[in-house]
Amino acid sequence: MRKSRIGVLTGGGDCAGLNPALKWVVKTAMDESLEWERGTRYEVLGIRDGWKGLVSVDLASPDTEGHISPLNPEIVRTWDRYGGTMLGTSRFSPYDPKNDCSKQLIENIERLGLEAVIAIGGDGTLAIATRLAREGVNVIGIPKTIDKDLPETDYTLGYETALNVIVEEVDRLRTTAGSHKRIFVVETMGREAGWLALEGGEACGAYIILIPEYDFSLDKVNELVMEGRRAGTRYEIIIVAEGAKPEGGTEIVRKEGVDSFGHKALGGIGEVLAHQIEEGTKIETRSVVLSHLQRGGAPCAYDRRMGRYFGIAAIDLIVNKKYGNMVCVHNGSIGYCPLEKIYGRLSVVDPSTQYDSDRYNGRRTILNGEKKSVRAKKSQRKV
Repeated sequence: MRKSRIGVLTGGGDCAGLNPALKWVVKTAMDESLEWERGTRYEVLGIRDGWKGLVSVDLASPDTEGHISPLNPEIVRTWDRYGGTMLGTSRFSPYDPKNDCSKQLIENIERLGLEAVIAIGGDGTLAIATRLAREGVNVIGIPKTIDKDLPETDYTLGYETALNVIVEEVDRLRTTAGSHKRIFVVETMGREAGWLALEGGEACGAYIILIPEYDFSLDKVNELVMEGRRAGTRYEIIIVAEGAKPEGGTEIVRKEGVDSFGHKALGGIGEVLAHQIEEGTKIETRSVVLSHLQRGGAPCAYDRRMGRYFGIAAIDLIVNKKYGNMVCVHNGSIGYCPLEKIYGRLSVVDPSTQYDSDRYNGRRTILNGEKKSVRAKKSQRKV
């Protein structure tokens, strides 16, 4: 029987759903009942701390445990119930122009005898996987990011759990906001994509939602707040994405520069906005930054299921030698797409169809556009 070795890693920011995917990569690859059907016996190596582990491992040393860990079904048996990643992660890019160590990484993949590498990550991690595929490395991607900004897939691991955190925290804020008649500005993650703010705000019933894809007017925000107070509301919850900015303004950053993936350190818009609202409306306004709370905690049921499905599908792609692809989901069906199709692209909110720019909130009509489309088609048929 043929023997094969697979490597698996998690890169970029941590989130819920990574451990379920890792568990099912290992269980599926090493399922003894499938060995004879495949004609292959797989071994799985866990790569610690993302791409950094593949660069840092010293294969001349007898101890590689700090960077490479053999995995088996017994080791990963309980992993799916925990958040974060048991393998660790890092925001390390082997293609960092200031320290390009991609050749060392590729050499280590060859020296470890890895037939394929499964990379679980977001746009930065999978961009690296794409570049490695171009250089002949057999890679498979699994989409992971609480930002849900990867194209070609309807879901990315970690997103639903992060939404649940937003709802839970806002529910807690409502009691104190109502007690003191305050406005609370809640800042979410998301970088250039407003999905977390928009759908988290829709789920928790936020009064105002501000997203990166549509610049807001401070005067209009203040007027909406005052309109609510005139209507008798006792408090307001305002959700703002970390990448949102006022008309004619720029993003707020915590510090200058970018990480090795080229990402800015966004953050601070919540505090700035709270100050401006209080100044403009004379209503006591506080800000809360959810930050890494959105990444933490145990995965919800949906992330456990999707981690399972994505992990199984990744091994299916390796068995069928369909390298250079990312597992994805469309309309409830698991499939795959070329990594090249997601390279350098982001999936962001379309304000014209998914956002109410008049009320700075989620859309108020859903079927009207469909009805207009049907009427238009009927009209065309008559002609």
